Amino acid sequence: MSWDFFVPVCVGDLVKSGGINQYVVQDLVSPKQLPSQLSKFKAALRSQGPMCILEHFDTGYSLLQHFNSVDPGVKEDALELLVQVVGSLSTSLPALLMSTSISASERKEKLNAVKMSVFLLCKLTENLESVSYRQSIVTAPGKGGKKNKAGEGLMQWDSEREKVLQALIQLLQLDIRSLWNLSLVEEEFISCVTCCCYKLLENPTISHVKSKPTRDGIIHLLGLLIKKYNHLLGASVKVIQLLQHFEQLPSVFAQAVSTWCTEYGVKAIIGEVIREIGQKSSEELAREGSGVKAFASFISELSALVPELILPNISVLITHLEGESPTMRVAVCEVLGEILVRVLCGDGLDEAGKAGRDRFFDTLQEHLHDTHSHVRTRVLQVYARIVNSKALPLCRYSEVMEIAVGRLMDKSINAVKSAIQLLAAFIAHNPYSCKLSSADLKKPLEKESAKLSEMKEKLQGKAPVAVIKASELWAAMEPELLVTARAVLEPTNEEEAEQDVEEEKVEDDDRATAVKIAQYLRVNKYRNAIQLCITAHSCFPESEMFASLSNVTPENLMDTMALIFKGSEDDPEPSENLPPTPQKKEDKEGEDGELKKQEMLVQYLKDTETFSLQVESAISVINTMLYWKTTSVVQEAVQFCVTVCEFGVANSISGVRRMLPLVWSADAAIKDAVVQAYRRLYLNPQGDSTRTKAHTLVDNLSELMLDASLGTIQCLEEIVQEFFGSGSILQSTVVQVLWERFTGKRETSVLHRRAAVLLLGMAARAEREVVLSNLDTLCSVALGEKVTEDFLLARDAVITICSITDHVRQSKGAPFRLPQDHQLFTCLTQAISEGVVMEDLYWQSFMEQAVRLIYFLAESPDQLCSRLLQRSARLLLDHIAESGEVNKDVGHIQDESSEQVNSVCLAQLLALCGSVAFWQVSHLERSVSSELRRRRGETEEREEKEKGPASKAKQQAANESAMEEELGLIGATAEDSEAELIRTICETELLAEENLLSAFLPLLVRVCSSPGHYTHPQLTTAACLALSQYMMISPSVCEENIRLMFTVLERATLPVIRANAIIALGDLTVRFPNILEPWTQNLYARLSDEVPSVRQTTVTVLTQLVLKDVLKVKGQVSEVAVLLIDPEPHIASLALNFFNELSTKDNAIYNLLPDIISRLSDPERGMSSEDFNTIMKQLFSYITKERQTESLVEKLCQRFRTAKTERQWCDLAMSLSLLSMCERGFKRLQECWECYSDKLTESGVYQPLLSITSKLRRGAKPQLKAQVDEFEKRLTAVHTRGLENVESPELDEENQRGGTADKTVTRTPLPTRGRQKSKRGQTKSVSSQGDDSFVTPRASRRPKKPAITFSSDEEEEDEEDAVMAESETPKVTTPIARTSRRARLRN
Repeated sequence: MSWDFFVPVCVGDLVKSGGINQYVVQDLVSPKQLPSQLSKFKAALRSQGPMCILEHFDTGYSLLQHFNSVDPGVKEDALELLVQVVGSLSTSLPALLMSTSISASERKEKLNAVKMSVFLLCKLTENLESVSYRQSIVTAPGKGGKKNKAGEGLMQWDSEREKVLQALIQLLQLDIRSLWNLSLVEEEFISCVTCCCYKLLENPTISHVKSKPTRDGIIHLLGLLIKKYNHLLGASVKVIQLLQHFEQLPSVFAQAVSTWCTEYGVKAIIGEVIREIGQKSSEELAREGSGVKAFASFISELSALVPELILPNISVLITHLEGESPTMRVAVCEVLGEILVRVLCGDGLDEAGKAGRDRFFDTLQEHLHDTHSHVRTRVLQVYARIVNSKALPLCRYSEVMEIAVGRLMDKSINAVKSAIQLLAAFIAHNPYSCKLSSADLKKPLEKESAKLSEMKEKLQGKAPVAVIKASELWAAMEPELLVTARAVLEPTNEEEAEQDVEEEKVEDDDRATAVKIAQYLRVNKYRNAIQLCITAHSCFPESEMFASLSNVTPENLMDTMALIFKGSEDDPEPSENLPPTPQKKEDKEGEDGELKKQEMLVQYLKDTETFSLQVESAISVINTMLYWKTTSVVQEAVQFCVTVCEFGVANSISGVRRMLPLVWSADAAIKDAVVQAYRRLYLNPQGDSTRTKAHTLVDNLSELMLDASLGTIQCLEEIVQEFFGSGSILQSTVVQVLWERFTGKRETSVLHRRAAVLLLGMAARAEREVVLSNLDTLCSVALGEKVTEDFLLARDAVITICSITDHVRQSKGAPFRLPQDHQLFTCLTQAISEGVVMEDLYWQSFMEQAVRLIYFLAESPDQLCSRLLQRSARLLLDHIAESGEVNKDVGHIQDESSEQVNSVCLAQLLALCGSVAFWQVSHLERSVSSELRRRRGETEEREEKEKGPASKAKQQAANESAMEEELGLIGATAEDSEAELIRTICETELLAEENLLSAFLPLLVRVCSSPGHYTHPQLTTAACLALSQYMMISPSVCEENIRLMFTVLERATLPVIRANAIIALGDLTVRFPNILEPWTQNLYARLSDEVPSVRQTTVTVLTQLVLKDVLKVKGQVSEVAVLLIDPEPHIASLALNFFNELSTKDNAIYNLLPDIISRLSDPERGMSSEDFNTIMKQLFSYITKERQTESLVEKLCQRFRTAKTERQWCDLAMSLSLLSMCERGFKRLQECWECYSDKLTESGVYQPLLSITSKLRRGAKPQLKAQVDEFEKRLTAVHTRGLENVESPELDEENQRGGTADKTVTRTPLPTRGRQKSKRGQTKSVSSQGDDSFVTPRASRRPKKPAITFSSDEEEEDEEDAVMAESETPKVTTPIARTSRRARLRN
């Protein structure tokens, strides 16, 4: 063979004339001839084998050239042929490659065949992939998932791709490099295969599960090329390029790089790829949108696969933590997390590993405070994974926990949720005993700390005094000693030295002399030591210690003294030279061990206390999140509460109880989360048997109900009712266990008995027979002879029995009632009447529930209660008579005590009267009224059935009546007559002389109107509450006593009476709104009560009245606004909730704002500017519409003219600055310049208006920005020089337009609409309406300016003014002063 085949860069290059011995395509086959030529190709393949490609290459090449005009069937045949050729080459080449006697021509022939077949197969595969991709776009699935069948004619390309890849892998697995000279495979051949692979990777579906075989084939093929054919650098560059352009490839390349490193051993590629990503500049990453995401996803997924291989290259990536791209920061933090979890973890790390681990943790910890919320969120998630994997060192628990608690206050919702998840992970995997609270840990910590201190003191007493080493002492004294030695040896000091030497006495031997020298040195007597040393040499010339002093020099002296001093320290006394006894050594080691154990225990207790405090702090914060508006945060908070409860964290039950009211949430997701939480905690017990599970379930629910409020119990009913309605196999066993506990068959506490009977009532809501079949048991156990011993159990039993009534179950049909002589009512009337003359704190709550049950369940309950009142009154009179006789017989019993007893009993009787009166009215309006409607409906239905076939006239009449009925005329008339009947009964019969209720009304009025005579708090409280219940009966009773009730509200000294009065007056407002309307301001007055409980009750009642449109919202709402800054957080939250709900009503807050500003900025109120700003900031946050903003700007600007004090000017300016100013509002502000321009010299006016310009300038258009700048200049000029001294062109133009020649303004004139013409033509000033409030100036009729009105102005004119006009003052004035005067006269 004389030619060589060179793989072309472009397919078209093969038809051009090449170099010497270079193959060129000679015969291009036309598309029509291709099928016949392919048949010849196929025949040649069968006869000649794969070498036939040398002859038929032109046929395959022609197919590539005419690809778009060839039938799909021809393409399929060509692809199949080429796969067979490559497969045959893979089969035949091994024998040739192993042969040692291969000729050059044969090698060239095989090489050309390999290159030709691989070239054609790769190029054909690329073309087919492009066609398949285009068809997948055109024939994408439409709606309903129905696929177009147009693309099925080509082939099942997915399976064919796999065959191509397998053929190439089989070929390249062979060592075909030997076919090339010097085994240097040409780059074009490698590029031909790799380009095919990368082309296949561009398919968007390559990352799908169905493409896994293709994906794996490409990865292994590229792995072969990297390992055997030197494609490492090319692959790393191509990975980076493709990641920048194809978003589906990060996971694919992560898997590929991992495979190449682990299976093919090419670990260098991971360094190359990571280095390429690390070298990307921050600016470059900021420009590449999808590329950054792809890089981040790639390194995150790669770190999850091979974190140990990324660790050596992590320094390159960490530089991105300082970059601007938050996506890359997130990815690097995730890489660090994977390394910490899977590589740098455990106790077996060396020092370098621990240092790296600490450095990575410090880096992560820094990014918990990252500026970008997404980074903070993901780092919190990384920490959660670290904690769940138990890879966080114990020493970092406290620090990270503290940061996580702080992140609960993050502005980002996602960060808050991640922080909650991290805290839950801390609790689930903590090494401490989190069941103990910080209070429980305090005493053990103090005890063990004291014990540790004692042990340390004991050891310090035994331990010898610490001795500094001789070498250290010598080093300290050496400089000064050398100076002294030189001074002693100087000739001028010889006489003095001789005198000193004579004074120093040498010891008996050289050793004793050396010890004395050392002692001199120790006490800093350096001169004595030197002189003794010199003398000793003459006395002991043969001594080794002084032998060096034969020639006395400072250096020799220093050496001798150093030997003596250090030697004396190193040679201790003989007794100290002896080794310590084994017993002493063991004792010392034991004491040291105990001390270390104690130190570890104290440190553990300290860490546990710190952790416990942090958990308690987290629980308190997360409990407040249960009522956030964000559903996902609430769900996370609920899940956290479940976690802490499951792990038995102290105080965890608080969150579980707090979430309970969310079962009424309108958000289905929140409600379902709470129901699932309670089901998981309480309704899915663990146990071996059904009875054990039932006991566990009852114990769980009973613990939850202990000390639970009435609201908590009502919420729990919803969940328990769902359990009993779900058909659980535990139901019957649970009911049996509850009855056993209630009846006392199993020993249990009183609280658990009460919980059991309440749970039975909840079960009865789902199945009435649970209680109805055991009614006798309830009566005998809870309401029998021992009822007076436990009125709480009796009360709960009555609540349980109420669950079987129609009022609770809301059943239709004939009412379910029991006869009056039933055992139940006998027990109830006896218990109530006997309790009237007893002093029991819980009798009243029992009585209220019992009277309610009588009216719900008894036939003719009015007769039963009448007899009950008679019996109770008779018993009270007998009790008073008996106590009077005792007082006569026994002289030492004081009258005061008996009066006190009588007051309590009388209070209980009056409470009974009030309760009977209330439930009597309720019975008439609910039970009797509904029964009348039911009977009327049955009668009408029965009459319709009795009527036979009617004549045409009757049919016509029936049609007319049907039309009237459809219009609601007949039904309305019937209902009106029934309602009128009920009203007549309430007005004339309930308090008639023959009715026993009327006998108690004068007594109630007397007790309430004479607080000086009736001073017992329980009596006055009961009397006021009972009187309010009597007032519910009829309008006449309400009108007669309304003054007295408001006097009580104003003058009562007990907060509970004022709070009860507010609640009662709220109910009366709903029932008789016309009677209570003139007294509205007296209700609002209680918002400023000095007692927090009264303020809280008042704001709660007013919220209900206003939001239900019972009370008309007027200027008094400013009193609610004041509560936004109440010192009690709960009251402030109630006020905030009021305005949140009010803001949902159209324009409600917008209409009220001028009045609120007028009242709050009144000088007589004396509110500080800080409080005013706080309130206004909250209220203005509800103004979101541009039209509202524009109107408010004009309203507020006009009020500058009527404001009298500088403080009012400042408040108005601050209010303007709090508006979210729009362009229209700014124009209105400019138009009203003359309203406030003369006030700009005041800094409190100038600064807020200046802040408006700075807000408007942000993101403003150039035209608007120019106007803002000009306006700011005017503001500044007037502020600095005064309005009189400013001569601006704008003002000149305005003056010229206005027809005036004056250029200065001396004062702000009163607005035209600030004055009103009286009937006689006299001018009446606005200020005559009162000096204590702002008045909205009325519009002038002469200058036709556009009128800015509130939406409510169109409905009612009186709401335009912030102050109620005199003509609108209620005709009924507040009677408190007159009433108190009459009371004084009576007394």
